[in-house]
Amino acid sequence: MHRQKVIIRALGLATAVALAATACGPKDPESAGPGSSAPASPTAVATPDASPSTDGKPGDASPSASPSSSPSSSPSPSASPTVKQIMANGDDSELVRELQARLRQLKLMSVAPTGFYGSKTTAAVKTFQSKNGLTATGGVDEPTWKKIQNATKKPTADELRPPTVNEPDAPDARCMTGRVMCISKESRTLAWMIDGKVVSTLDVRFGSENTPTREGEFKVEWKAKDWVSTLYHTPMPYSMFFSKGQAVHYSADFAARGYAGASHGCVNVRDKAKLATLFDAVKVGDKVVVYW
Repeated sequence: MHRQKVIIRALGLATAVALAATACGPKDPESAGPGSSAPASPTAVATPDASPSTDGKPGDASPSASPSSSPSSSPSPSASPTVKQIMANGDDSELVRELQARLRQLKLMSVAPTGFYGSKTTAAVKTFQSKNGLTATGGVDEPTWKKIQNATKKPTADELRPPTVNEPDAPDARCMTGRVMCISKESRTLAWMIDGKVVSTLDVRFGSENTPTREGEFKVEWKAKDWVSTLYHTPMPYSMFFSKGQAVHYSADFAARGYAGASHGCVNVRDKAKLATLFDAVKVGDKVVVYW
């Protein structure tokens, strides 16, 4: 029995070391096998504590449905109990994507739809409510949703998922000093900044809910121009590692499928030429900020 416990502990340690290596690659539901679920545990456990703010994406899908199903988790204590919230801060769905596309038609949002209801969506909804005689809660109830629908047209496929480059989000305060890769999850952009000025921007995508990209402030730990994931055996050109096995790198899958896929935690870039230029500019030790 003692020998069995020693073997089990040894196997657990070996697995942890492997996960800390380069746990990245395209997240494809059709190719998900035993190996694809391995990184979910270490990354998913760390994320909720790292993003406690109201703009933080929940660790699993269930919290987004709770405001309408559980009285104890009402999105706003001041809201009338008779007003049903259709969408609110923290939700992540295709309906939110449609809302964002309609708000863009109204010139109330400049960033491309992401499907995540964060601070920019909340601010845009509040502005619309204030201009239309509604209570400015920032959440979408039935009267708000009906007025938004009446004031806009049904979004096209291109409006829901624009093929053009995403417009950068306002930089996080931590990005305003030094040399920084400033990465916004809400606008899905990476802005390369030096002393508060944006030098270049790139479209990016992130990990899935089971293998999320970590949020916080990091540093570029090491770089590799030609790298292959040691866990998923997929190419990761122009890798810049900033958090254990997570890195900014080019993704052929992202270039081909866009936001229909996801990474296993890395920050995927789809413009290889622009990333090659960025790779040459970034130095080991430069700051990396990932935020909502």
